[in-house]
Amino acid sequence: MHPIEFKKIDDQNVFVKWDDNKEYTLSMKYLRDRCPCASCAGETVLWREYKPVPLEILTPGKYNLKGAEIVGNYALALTWLDGHNTGIYAFDYLRRICGEFAPRLAPDAAKNRG
Repeated sequence: MHPIEFKKIDDQNVFVKWDDNKEYTLSMKYLRDRCPCASCAGETVLWREYKPVPLEILTPGKYNLKGAEIVGNYALALTWLDGHNTGIYAFDYLRRICGEFAPRLAPDAAKNRG
């Protein structure tokens, strides 16, 4: 499963279309809060789990997507306006979180949703 379209709809939402023609609209906040990098989500090393301490500080630009790039044939790397760029969203992970969050809406329907 691969995304064939990934685009910013407005300052708060992105649109993802997959190769099976399923379409999702995600909020940037939701996407950033599910960043899979070790600094955000933690990691497991030698069967020990390390979880980062959640920060209550909202950094300027935290939820503003600056750019997106395909990584190999398996992931999407996102860069945020606050400089965070270590989150690499594997396509299977991205598809899973799309399904958990968003109804299948085309970009125009998302704009009309309010």
